[in-house]
Amino acid sequence: MKDLKTYLESGILELYVLGDLSREEIREVEQSIAQYPEVKAEVEAIENALQAYAISNAIEPSESVRSKILNSLETSPVEEARVTHLRPVESSSSFYKYAFAASVALLLVSVILLINLNNRLRESHTQLAVLQAENQQFSNRVNYMDKELEDNKKFLEIYQQPGQYKLVNLKGSPKAPAARMTVAFSPQKEEVMIDLSSLNMPSNDDQHQYQLWALVDGKPVDLGVFDSTDDHSGMKRMKSVKGAQAFAVTLEPKGGSVNPTMEQMMAIGNI
Repeated sequence: MKDLKTYLESGILELYVLGDLSREEIREVEQSIAQYPEVKAEVEAIENALQAYAISNAIEPSESVRSKILNSLETSPVEEARVTHLRPVESSSSFYKYAFAASVALLLVSVILLINLNNRLRESHTQLAVLQAENQQFSNRVNYMDKELEDNKKFLEIYQQPGQYKLVNLKGSPKAPAARMTVAFSPQKEEVMIDLSSLNMPSNDDQHQYQLWALVDGKPVDLGVFDSTDDHSGMKRMKSVKGAQAFAVTLEPKGGSVNPTMEQMMAIGNI
C-alpha cells in the first residue's frame, strides 16, 4: 500500500470494527489486515479500546442487592413451618397465598425493569464510546490534513523562491545506480529538507534506515534518518546545518550511526 498512514487514519478501520461497511469494503479491509501487520494491529487496538471502554463503564447491581433479590425468592423450611402454624382457618391461608404470589410477581417485575434499565445504560455507554472513537478519528484526519496543507505550502515556498533555497540533486552511487533524491538547503535559515516526491531509494528493511549527511569542511555531519517508505508527498525537515558543501546518503543500522558507513554510500550530490 503506497500511503499506509493515510489509510490507517481514514476512518475505514473504525467503521469495519463497528460493522458499518459493505461486503466489498469488508473484503478489502480483511485483505489489508492479512497483508499489512500495521493494519491488523490498528484493528485490534480499536477493538480493545471499545471493549475496554464498555467494560469500564458497565453498571452491575451490587452484591447486596443481588443477594436480597435471590433470597426473597426462596423460603426456608423454618419459615414455611411458621406460616403453616399461623394458619388457623382456610380463609387466612388463601389470603397469605395471594399476598405472597402478588409480592413475588411485583418482585419479578422489578427485577425485569432493573435488567432492562441496565441493558439500556450499557447500550448508551457503547454508543458514547462509538461517538468518542468517531470524534477522535475525525480529529486525526483534520490534523493530518492540516499537516499536509502546511507541507504543501512549504513545498511551494521552496520552489517559488529559488533565491532562498538551493536545490541539490543527489544521484545514485555504483552501489545503487537508480537511487535519486532532491535536497532543499537554505544557507540563510540553515534549513535542510528532503523533497519526498523526488525520493527514489531501494527498499530498506526494519533493521536499517537511510541517513542523510552534510559535508562541512570535508567532515560528515549527521542530518537525521529516513525510510524509503516515507510518505512521498511534501517535504521532510531534517536537522539544521551551516556551511554545507555537499550532501550524501548512506544505509545505516536503524536510528543512524555516528559516522557514515562508506561501503553503504547510496547517493551523493554537490551544492
